[in-house]
Amino acid sequence: MEKKNMCLEQLAPVRIAYVRQTGPYGPSNIQAMESLKQWAAQKELLKEDAVLYGIPQDDPVSTLPEHCRYDACIVIRDDFNLEKEPHLNISSGSFPGGDYLIITIPHTAEGIQRAWNEIIPQLQLQDDRMDTKPVIERYRPQLLAQHLCELCIPVTRH
Repeated sequence: MEKKNMCLEQLAPVRIAYVRQTGPYGPSNIQAMESLKQWAAQKELLKEDAVLYGIPQDDPVSTLPEHCRYDACIVIRDDFNLEKEPHLNISSGSFPGGDYLIITIPHTAEGIQRAWNEIIPQLQLQDDRMDTKPVIERYRPQLLAQHLCELCIPVTRH
């Protein structure tokens, strides 16, 4: 893990639209994200400044696979009226933001899996102060064009 691929960032609280997938983490998460992106494209939300999050809500170590929740999210404007344009699989909510260690990783199944399997345990071993909020994946068009995405690890500042 190279330091040049890491930085601390305070993520702003934002409103989100999301698709929730319940069940084992894996290919179904990708299907949830694709469903969200199809809806977002129809609503003209997938622009250059779009920000998408993949948020696993449960720890698969302590939660049965069939109960694990994954939210595929897109940031929406505060004035975007989701109720006016209902969609069966789309919910709205908020992302609280906060302090995160941002790590840029390859946007491949292997790159993301490696980050989850190696980087997070390494940070825990180094006694970095991880917050209890979920670790999230952040997708932005300018990084995706370079086949990159970001792993955002919640931290508490000393």
